[in-house]
Amino acid sequence: MLSDNIIAIIDYKMGNLRSVEKAFKKIGANVVITNEYSVIKNADKIVLPGVGAFKEGMENLRQLALIDLLNKEILENKKIFLGICLGMQLIGSKSYEVEETKGLGWISGESVKFNSKTLKVPHVGWNNISYTNKNVLFDNIPDQTDFYFVHSYYFKSEAEYDSSLTNYGVDFVSSVNRKNIFGCQFHPEKSQKYGLEILTNFANLKS
Repeated sequence: MLSDNIIAIIDYKMGNLRSVEKAFKKIGANVVITNEYSVIKNADKIVLPGVGAFKEGMENLRQLALIDLLNKEILENKKIFLGICLGMQLIGSKSYEVEETKGLGWISGESVKFNSKTLKVPHVGWNNISYTNKNVLFDNIPDQTDFYFVHSYYFKSEAEYDSSLTNYGVDFVSSVNRKNIFGCQFHPEKSQKYGLEILTNFANLKS
C-alpha cells in the first residue's frame, strides 16, 4: 500500500511533466504538477523532472522564483527529493552546456558532454546500471537492470554520492543519493516495470 504523501512535480517549463505524472498515478501516488509556492511548501515530497538545456532550466527556475524555495524545502526542511534526467544534472555544481552555468549545488559535480567518435550522441535507448553504493530507490531491483536514457550530457560527481554507473563509451553516473536527495539520469517513467518500482520506492520513503 502506497503512502498518502503529496508529491509535487515541479513545473518549470522543461518538458515530460505529464509522462512523470502519469507514471506516478499508475502506481497510485498522490501527485500534483505545480510551480506555486504554497503547493510546493505543503507537499511532502518534491520531484524535478526535465528534458532540455541546463542553462534554460536554471533560468526558468530563477524566473519562477523557485530556487530559494527549493533550497529551503530540500536543504533546510529535508523534504525527500527526486531529480530526473535534467533534474538530476541541475542539482550539481555546474554544467558546460551552451556555456558554463552554475547549478543548484546540492551535490558536488558537473555535467559534461559525451565526447565519442564512435557512439551516437545523444545517448538514446536502454542501458544497464551497475550499483556502486546503497540506494533505497533500488530496493527489489536487480543490479545490471536496464533503464531508458535520453541525454547528451552526463553527470560527473564525487564517488561518495554515486549510487550507480552506466557505460556509454565512458562510465558515467546514472544515479546519485545524498541523504534526502535522489537523482537518476535515466527516465524511470519510461522504464516500464523497474522504473515504476523506483517511483513506488520513492513514494513510500519516510522523511
